[in-house]
Amino acid sequence: MNDEYRVPKHIVAVSALVRNGQGEVLLVKTHGRSDTWELPGGQVEEGEPPHLAVCRELKEETGIEAKANGVTGVYYNATMGILSMVFTCEYLGGEVIIQPEEIKEAQFVQLDESNIDEYISRPHMKSRTLDALHNKGVIPYEAWEMKPFELLSRLDDSQH
Repeated sequence: MNDEYRVPKHIVAVSALVRNGQGEVLLVKTHGRSDTWELPGGQVEEGEPPHLAVCRELKEETGIEAKANGVTGVYYNATMGILSMVFTCEYLGGEVIIQPEEIKEAQFVQLDESNIDEYISRPHMKSRTLDALHNKGVIPYEAWEMKPFELLSRLDDSQH
């Protein structure tokens, strides 16, 4: 048995609930998970704040520009070691233009409990999407520099 301490290695992922002017939700279908639609997103890069990563991933994958407003949920995939954060994002502009290497399809759809099964087939993606759709307020999120202490960003529902 090895008693040597090892720094844990986890992947941090982000996804976005973003609505257009008609209240439709942006969903994507990836090549790796073509059996389901899901909220757009991806991995946070080393040193990148999650609230900026979600906007970068959204722009890269779909061409949509958005601003993160807050976190609706945090989820952990114990099998893969992935910590996922779902953000609500304010649609700022852009047209859906997919990045074909990653995204197979992307579209805005009217989405609610009555039709979610037509789009999202994986239960863990369905629960986080429903959580985001039904969120009554956001979970506070902060990004900090530690030396010296500097608040880089705070997202919460007091900004609305």
